[in-house]
Amino acid sequence: MNIEETHRLGKELIEILKIDTSPVAVHLVRSDEEIPDGIPRIDENTRHCQMVDNVRRVGSHFYSVLEDQMCKGGAAVMGLTDMSPKLKSGEVYYNLKHFQSLDSAKTTMEKVPMVEANSIKAVIYSPLEKTTFKPDVILIITTPKRIMELSQALLHRSGGRVNAGFAGKQSVCADGVAFPYITGEAGVTIGCSGSRKYTNIQDEEMIMSIPADMLPGLVESAKIMFGTYAC
Repeated sequence: MNIEETHRLGKELIEILKIDTSPVAVHLVRSDEEIPDGIPRIDENTRHCQMVDNVRRVGSHFYSVLEDQMCKGGAAVMGLTDMSPKLKSGEVYYNLKHFQSLDSAKTTMEKVPMVEANSIKAVIYSPLEKTTFKPDVILIITTPKRIMELSQALLHRSGGRVNAGFAGKQSVCADGVAFPYITGEAGVTIGCSGSRKYTNIQDEEMIMSIPADMLPGLVESAKIMFGTYAC
């Protein structure tokens, strides 16, 4: 799938399902890989979820390194650094009274999807229909009805089920990027306290993320099921 095809598929996906904001292309730059030329570094320190939300709404594109990621928990699950002991142990969320006990917080954090620590040196973001790089993962933030249609299109050819494992924690980073990157599977998540506090993700929106190699089949099935010639 070359860049031109990615652009076409991104535009078709938006048009067919009438998605209000752009799907977001994300590429994790491995430690032994070069950052592509022509992509600017973000000029502010902010959170991964805010970066995704900015891209989908404004259409910006950029790369970020660890120093640019305000939320180090998000940076850690995407492989940019080690997770802090307090977050890894569940102490952070326990102190926020999100769990009854430290053990329940720790049990939850042990199940959070995480890319190998320090294996990634940068994260690149772009609207899917304008990307200049080959993405690893595509995030789509939209209404439950559109997520339903995306799920149906994903299963159109081969059947099965779409993963919806989440805890309302580390949502746009761990569920949205790390999970499909590690497993090669699509996933659905509901957002978390941080992403819903610091972004413009609406109460009536949720998140689907897919490995980029699923995009051609997804769009083709969406055309059949929901396109202008669908029954």
